[in-house]
Amino acid sequence: MIAEARRQSGWKSLLSIPFLGPIRVSTILAIVATPSRFRTKRQLWSYVGLAVVKRSSADEEFVDGKLRRRKRAPLTRALNGNHNPQLKDAFKGAANAAACTEGPLKEKYEKSVAGGVREEMARLTLARTISSIALRLWKKGELWDPSKVTMQET
Repeated sequence: MIAEARRQSGWKSLLSIPFLGPIRVSTILAIVATPSRFRTKRQLWSYVGLAVVKRSSADEEFVDGKLRRRKRAPLTRALNGNHNPQLKDAFKGAANAAACTEGPLKEKYEKSVAGGVREEMARLTLARTISSIALRLWKKGELWDPSKVTMQET
């Protein structure tokens, strides 16, 4: 699997990202195949299973015989259930490793936790960050640069 993945154009870009080793990169390359499948990072999050679902079957009601949307705001339900489990495992595994090892990704994780975000939600955010970085680097053919990890202020 690794020998075949090394022939792909995104191999060097994805392998340069910390915590994405040869097995994880091979898995990503095999399943995603080409980064142009996803126009935005949110489309990738949905495919991987890191997107939050806010819809349910109870969001509409009948009023005077007509179906209309309820007035209350949609509640957060869960993560997308229709996803690729191997990709989710690859990115969540990388996020768990990043949360335990020194570096800019751990700093981002610790900053989120210090800001009051639950640990599991901070790890989810870290997995999203890693997947977004992977998509961007793969599309542009660039290598990982830790100085470009953005630390958004809340």
